Amino acid sequence: MRNIGFLVVGVAVFWGCGAQEPSVEPAASARSETEWSLVAETDLNATEVDQLERATAAQKELASTLMGELKKELQAGGPATAVTVCRDLAPMVAVDISEKHGLGIGRTSHKLRNSSNVAPTWAEQTVIEATGEKTYFRGPAGELGVMHPIKVAPPCLACHGPADSLDATVAAALAVSYPDDQAVGFAEGDLRGWFWVVVPPEVEG
Repeated sequence: MRNIGFLVVGVAVFWGCGAQEPSVEPAASARSETEWSLVAETDLNATEVDQLERATAAQKELASTLMGELKKELQAGGPATAVTVCRDLAPMVAVDISEKHGLGIGRTSHKLRNSSNVAPTWAEQTVIEATGEKTYFRGPAGELGVMHPIKVAPPCLACHGPADSLDATVAAALAVSYPDDQAVGFAEGDLRGWFWVVVPPEVEG
């Protein structure tokens, strides 16, 4: 039986528009960063390999669902409308995936749109270094933390491209919602940030 009793419901973001999306992160992540240790994928034990499978499934589901909704809205109403839709839809999608998979999931970046999307403590160094590599961490209570890099795809450029190339209605919508926005100036293929996932240990019960 999965132990999800110690998970705490919080908030995270939809990638394309920077809205905060509910996440579920173990309380242990608030502990000292030194209690989390970086580990190579080749050194993961059998339990951690199982945890990684859960993390990957959740991450892929979140990414594909959000990108699908973003493309749909871009076609239907254009990028300015997509800003609002992404902001409102993303929280519901993240909650569903967190609960379905029994883990914590969210996104963060070295160039934030929403200041609430700061990285979990254990992931801070990965964000600072911004190398774009997938990284893995062992938590103090048997958690597995995963940082999965996100690269800029063509649909993202409508809201994350060079500031002087954004549609005026998009720029206005972003200025109103995110006056401290740092998430522009990207090109296709750039590192946009990361999905972070925390998978609790399996326990008998």
